[in-house]
Amino acid sequence: MCTQANSTACLHGTFVAGILSAKRNSSAPAICPGCTLLIRPIFPEEPAGSAAETTPGATPKELADAIIECIDAGARVINLSLSTAQPSTRGEQVLREAFDYALKRNVIVVTAAGNQRTVGSSAITRHPWVIPVVACDLLGRPLNESNLGSSIGRRGLTAPGASIMSLSAGGQTHTASGTSVAVPFVTGTVALLWSEFPAASASSIRLAMASACARRGSSVFPPLLDASAAYQFLLRANT
Repeated sequence: MCTQANSTACLHGTFVAGILSAKRNSSAPAICPGCTLLIRPIFPEEPAGSAAETTPGATPKELADAIIECIDAGARVINLSLSTAQPSTRGEQVLREAFDYALKRNVIVVTAAGNQRTVGSSAITRHPWVIPVVACDLLGRPLNESNLGSSIGRRGLTAPGASIMSLSAGGQTHTASGTSVAVPFVTGTVALLWSEFPAASASSIRLAMASACARRGSSVFPPLLDASAAYQFLLRANT
């Protein structure tokens, strides 16, 4: 799908895809190697380090259109390892409508909490149907750059996001950190749970993942992803 293999957008997308569906026993985590990926590019591609390159960004309208197109194409879970540019009241409205559409169609949306070291929320993370993801180190401690907040703490999850190795364009490997890296661990878990319980509703999958983790009340820091506990929750619910 890349037109510029060394662009920041392509490198980022390939890295996330590797975490999800690389071959087992590869250098990447390969959370759900049998899952089908639907790629919907929204970022411009410029060679990394070029004068024209900027941090990849998309407007809320571009992101909302992409979400709706993916839902209409049959996606069951959407991974958003990104942030939006040009925030506005109108932009927040179109994103809210897109997430409402995902709820109506039983499509789970998982998103990066962001890496701005802030406490608060965004048009993406504050929507009640979206699962925000905070990055942590190997000891489960949140990375300093991860955004936190009440909505993130209530509905979100924490997942590995420190020095993760995955694939790079051209077949090489690359190591990266941040909330964008943590998101596919949650997305992949959703895919695995649905593969084991194909008749489960989106709400049931979300409930299993939330109930399997010990919430911290009003904490701004969400609990750690526990895929095994979520599986056991669904197993008990379906026996």
